Order: sequence, then structure tokens, then C-alpha cells
Amino acid sequence: MSLFDILNLIGGLCLFLFGMRLMGDSLERRAGKKLKVLLGKLTTNRVAGLFTGLAVTAVIQSSSATTVMVVGFVNSGLMSLCQAINVIMGANVGTTVTAWILSLAGIDSENIYVNLLKPTSFTPMLALIGIVLFMAEKNSRQKDTGLILLGFSILMFGMNAMSGAVTGLKDVPEFQQLFIAFTNPVLGVAAGAVLTAIIQSSSASVGILQTLSSTGAVSYGAAIPIIMGQNIGTCITAALSSIGTSKNAKRAALVHLSFNLIGTIVLMTAFCISKALLTPAILSESANLPGIAVCHSIFNISCTLLLLPFGGLLEKLVCRIIPDAKQPEQVKELDERLLGSPALAINQCTHVLRKMADISVKALKSSLEVIVNYDKRKAEEIRAAESETDHLEDIIGTYLVKLTSSGPGVEESVKATEYMKLIGDYERIADHAVNILESSEEMREKGLAFSAPALEEFKKISAALNEILDLSYNAFAAKSYEAARKTEPLEQVIDRLKEQLRTRHIHRLQKGECSVDAGFVWSDLLNNIERVSDHCSNISGCILDSIDRNMNIHENQKLFRNKDEDFKHDYIDYLEKYGNI
Repeated sequence: MSLFDILNLIGGLCLFLFGMRLMGDSLERRAGKKLKVLLGKLTTNRVAGLFTGLAVTAVIQSSSATTVMVVGFVNSGLMSLCQAINVIMGANVGTTVTAWILSLAGIDSENIYVNLLKPTSFTPMLALIGIVLFMAEKNSRQKDTGLILLGFSILMFGMNAMSGAVTGLKDVPEFQQLFIAFTNPVLGVAAGAVLTAIIQSSSASVGILQTLSSTGAVSYGAAIPIIMGQNIGTCITAALSSIGTSKNAKRAALVHLSFNLIGTIVLMTAFCISKALLTPAILSESANLPGIAVCHSIFNISCTLLLLPFGGLLEKLVCRIIPDAKQPEQVKELDERLLGSPALAINQCTHVLRKMADISVKALKSSLEVIVNYDKRKAEEIRAAESETDHLEDIIGTYLVKLTSSGPGVEESVKATEYMKLIGDYERIADHAVNILESSEEMREKGLAFSAPALEEFKKISAALNEILDLSYNAFAAKSYEAARKTEPLEQVIDRLKEQLRTRHIHRLQKGECSVDAGFVWSDLLNNIERVSDHCSNISGCILDSIDRNMNIHENQKLFRNKDEDFKHDYIDYLEKYGNI
């Protein structure tokens, strides 16, 4: 093997690894919504979880990436450990798809139609289509499709370069002796585990083994232990990603290791026994690309079938190894491991933002209640809710900034912009809840009370505010276009109510029916109520605009008020419902 062969081998290996990474990352971005749908179908059903892990890994061509996602979901509390076990098992089966794709390089036939299936025949055309899509298209999804084709082409060119470079190794005695040594199962497993741990991809290490098999020096007796070891080495990625996570996330990574370790020990024992007692002739035969793909599939599927019924025992095992802490752990709401999958990261943000919205709306409704009937426990809950929304605004905002800087697709960018606006509105609603609470406490400290007419007016405008809170919340949480559309006319009615109640209060002051101090509190209340309704209008307007892919909220609301007949009809209905005081 000459110096130039070594250089070609290094160059081919670099192209192979880069192509695999480029193709995997592009597939992950391109699959965005599909990944969200697949992971959204997760249930505690064992088979559903298994096929979800299989499908996701087959789509993104990386069991390591799937397992890292699983660790992230478990760490965020979006997936249980039981669900994670089933998905991890499925991921181990899904990763076998890559070996079958790479085995196409081993096709050898005189038939022109069969030869067209060889990557060297169709890869140049894929590369041409890929570069055209990447350079000519402006749509990010089409660009990702181009990168997928380019990644696959680079990968196959790299593999072809490696195959050409290692051809001369078949005549090197030391190389042959090396693979004779790997027929020792322990050495073979260790070699496969170390190689895979270094490059952090079992698919890539199987591809390298397939390339080396083209020399004819790799027997099935050496290849099978190496394949078993590769499944252990691939656990390093999930193990590294679990550093600094919750105990359940660490358990998910440990499940991945335990599953592959137990499967390897059991099947390696069966392999050694059959080798000693039966001495199958196939173990001495030279392995080829399809043969290695078959061995890889048989091993991974056997491991899954063997351990799938014992998922509960695996869960108990890792819980025994990593016991619960004495103090309850705080779940990390947003996990940065998912930033590489923008669709999943946005999905995670949706869950946390919905939690923030729920806390904010409940706090505001409680603050309206304490005006009429002060409750110390509710007062503490309102302040705790305001503090929690501040925290959630900070973490969601920081997370979205990191997401937008990582180059998400158009759809994820639109959602990130929408959510950046929504977190500000929900945080301000919680602030107004505390302002209203402080008005209640001021009245209590000073011994103030509203007159009977003022209380009736307050109940009327509170009912209107509760309804607009529900409308804007449903517009966001349920993506209800109808609820979003009805928010703006109600906001206009609340503005009108505020002015009416301010005028009525001045008349009561002039008649001596209300104290000046109570009047100041009344004015503050009306201001806070009006501002809350404004934020509700912003929220629903943001939802309407995101549907139309136009984030110019105020301009759209102006056009909506002036031209929309439904708006005028709803405005009259709300005026009749709340305006007759």
C-alpha cells in the first residue's frame, strides 16, 4: 500500500464521514414536521414506541441522534422513561437501514440494468440535482433536499475512494493477521466499540467495516464480533449528552447502554457456543457488503426481540443503579439538545409557552376575584405565578434566540417570531394581575370599599375581561381562528366600557357617593383592565397574523376593524352583552 493510497484512504474517510453528517443533519431538518408527528404519537404502548423509534431513525439515519433526542425529551419531562425505553429499542433496528443503503456499492453484474443500481452509476446525477436545488432554490426545504442528495453523493464518493485505497491491503500480511486476531470475540467487540466511540456513529463504523470487507480479508468470524462491539460504542453519544441532565435523562442514556450491553453478552455467548460446537463454515468465508448488512440487521433485530418483553425490568434496573434523589428534581423546561432539530425545539417551546399562558391567565382571573373577596392564599399564588412567568419568559426568550441563530427553516423562524411576541404579552398580563392584587390590598389596608353601583360595574367589566382572556388563550392553545377573530371586537367594547365607567365614577364623586381614595384605586383598576384586554388583542392578532404569515399586527387589526363585516356584527353583540350598565 503506497503513500498515495494512504492519502486517498484518509481523504475518502473524511468525505465519507462528512457526507454522512451532512445527509443526516439535512434529513433531520427536512423531516421536521414528520418527526414532530411521529414523536407526538408516542404512547405507553410498547409496539407504538418501538415503531416510532424505528421510523425516526430510518428518517434521520442516526440512532445516536434519535437517542440524544430521547434524552432531551426525558430531561424536559415531555417523555416518560418507559416510553424512552421502547423508542431506544426501535432506534437500534432503524439504524440498520444505513448498512443496506451502503451495501448497494457491492453490486457486481454484467447486466446494465442491475449496474444502474450501483451508487457509482446514479450518484453523479444525484449530485447534479442536489447542487441545482441547493444553489437555485430559495425555499429552505428544497435547499435541504439538495443537501440530502449532496450528502449522500459525498458519502458514496468517499466510500468509493476508500474502497479503491484499501484494495492493495489484501496482499499485506499484517492486515490479514489483524483481522485474524479479530476472530477472537473479545478483541473484535473491543475494536468495534472503540472505533464507534471515536467517530460516534455506528452507521459510519459499519460503513467503514463494509469498505474493508472489499479487500476479502475480513471474514464473517471477525466481522460479527466487531458489529456487536459497534452497538456498544454508539452509546457514548447518548452518555455524553446526559451529562448535567435530570436523573431520568441519565437513566434513558443508561437504558441505551444496558440494552446494547446485555444484548451483546447474550448473543456473543450464543455465538461462541455455536462457534465451538458447530464450527460453521460461513465464519471462515470472506464477508461482503450485503453480508455485513445482513449480520448487522440480524444482531439488532435479535437484541430487540430478546429484550422488548423485559422493558419493565430494564426500567427497574436503571432506577436501581441511579436511585431517586432525596429532594425532588426540578425538571428543565427546555433542553438545548433539541436545538439541532428546530421542529422539535419549537414543539418543546409550545409546551412551555402553553404552561406560561395558563399560569398567567389563572393569575389574572384570581386577581379579579380578590377585589371582591380578598384571600391571602390566592394573593400568595398570584405573586408566585408572576415570578414563574418572569422565569419562563427569560428561558423561552433565551432558547428562541439560540434557535434562530442556529439557522432554522422558514416555518420555525415564523413560529419563533410569534412566540417572542407572545411571551411578552403573557408576562405583562401576570404583572397586571399583581397590580390588581395590590389595589385590593390597598383597599383592605385603608378600609376602603366600593359603592354598590361600582361593584356591579366592576363585575360586568370583569366578566368581559374573563371572556377576552379565554378567547385569546383558546386562539393560542387551540389555534382557534374563530376565537382569535372575536377578540378584537370585544377589546373595543372593553375600551368603551372603561370610558363609561370612568365617567360614571366622576359623577359619583361629584355627588359624594364615593371617596377620593377609592376613586384612585378605581382608576388604577380600569387602567389595568384596559391594558390586559390590549395584551389579549395582541395575542389573538399574533395568531391571526401567523396564519397569514404576516407579523404586522397593528396594521392588520386596523384593516380588520374597518372592513370586516363579522367584526361589526360581533362588536354589536358584545356591546349589547356588556355595554348596558
